[in-house]
Amino acid sequence: MNEAKATFHVTEEQHMAWSTRDLAEMAGTTVNTIRHYHRLGLLEEPERRYNGYKQYGVRHLVSLLRIRRMADMGVPLSQIDAVSSGAESAPDALRELDVELAASMERLRRARDDIAAILSEHSPADAPAGFASVASDLSEPDRSMIHIYSQFYDEATMADLRRMVEVDADAGAVNHEVDTLPADADEATRQRLAEQLAPSFAQNLIDFPWLSDPLANLSKSKLVAQRTFIEALSELYNPAQLDVYARAGALAQAIVEAARSSSDDAE
Repeated sequence: MNEAKATFHVTEEQHMAWSTRDLAEMAGTTVNTIRHYHRLGLLEEPERRYNGYKQYGVRHLVSLLRIRRMADMGVPLSQIDAVSSGAESAPDALRELDVELAASMERLRRARDDIAAILSEHSPADAPAGFASVASDLSEPDRSMIHIYSQFYDEATMADLRRMVEVDADAGAVNHEVDTLPADADEATRQRLAEQLAPSFAQNLIDFPWLSDPLANLSKSKLVAQRTFIEALSELYNPAQLDVYARAGALAQAIVEAARSSSDDAE
């Protein structure tokens, strides 16, 4: 540091003032940013030359560099004065900022993981978080419902849903037929599809008991969630598809109850 200072020999004649553009270039920022700092009262307004132009000095450059330093660390502009002045609240503000930065880093890490999974699996870019490996097997309405579920269920429940989707992917032909089922599908087709879906529905009821009362696992208001689910289902699926799912659910419940009854009789 001292060696660096000794390199420069300053004379009074070398003293000069800088324009706003000069100051911006030296600080690696923009003229508009400097003006913004002036409006906020973060950066002192300099004296003006005879022609009205601002003339900045070293103290302005140092002040600007300090502001930029704290802004680069993520300190909100509204808190820079307090933090830079060494106020008693400064350490608490920095600790709070550190917590926020850690959370941001975790969000970025997850985002990178999601992007890597989407690219690796050749999934749609809007694949629900954690569903990249199966998103291509899901219909547009199914992906939409998963996005909605993610706002009401916790991570553990969403992990269960992902496992269900992975298992259901094996029944691709049946799922595809239901996905493309016309609203006026005949009775025989509806019943056939319901019967084909029922065994996997029943297995899900056994593997994930909370499905018998899906509102119990909600992380938000049951009333809001129920209304949202009903509205979404009625808009995303046609009446024939909803009828198939309802029939399959009833058949699955009957299969589970019969299995339990048989198990009780055996004991």
